[in-house]
Amino acid sequence: MVRVIFLGHSAVCIESSKIIYIDPFLSGNPIARISPEQINTADIVIATHNHADHIGDAFEICKKTRAVLVGIHEIAVEAESSGIRAEGMNIGGTINIEGVIINMVNAHHSSQNGHAAGVVIETEGVTIYHPGDTGLFGDMRIIGEFFDIDLAFLPIGDRYTMGIKSAVKAVEYLKPKKAIPIHYNTFPIIQADPNKFKELVGSLAEVTILDPGESIEL
Repeated sequence: MVRVIFLGHSAVCIESSKIIYIDPFLSGNPIARISPEQINTADIVIATHNHADHIGDAFEICKKTRAVLVGIHEIAVEAESSGIRAEGMNIGGTINIEGVIINMVNAHHSSQNGHAAGVVIETEGVTIYHPGDTGLFGDMRIIGEFFDIDLAFLPIGDRYTMGIKSAVKAVEYLKPKKAIPIHYNTFPIIQADPNKFKELVGSLAEVTILDPGESIEL
């Protein structure tokens, strides 16, 4: 069984054979229901790109829990210079950390250093796609063909990422069994209605809308 917890904004926790945090923006996140001080156990922390609302508390969590930081090469180098154990990657690469397979895929977005990326995580027979911040791009079709995605997190907040219509098209391209909207309603500038996303997705995938702190099991 794999449990997935939405922590708010784009931050998620995956509980499987390992405890995995992705983009743990908790400090300064007005909708987060936990703080980094409450995290005592973590095995892997993934940072999709170096923007404050994604890399967030990744370094602090790694230092506290001795988790390995996974990110694009430049982020990994920065982490290592801070005494953090890190695994650097780049787009198209795959690593295996004690049975958790992490595939780094493209994202169309900016980053303070390195390149923005998404990840496809394979753990306990479940495949989860987290795109980080991204606009819609045609190679999402390839990601959907290459991976049998059980769950896709998709940003819907517009302005800095896909909006609802683009995210619906992403579902069409990716063909996930389930989808969870993220990166919306954290701040007034990215207000969006997740129920509208669910309505437009229709039968393409099962959409689950989670409030921060809520979870689903896969």
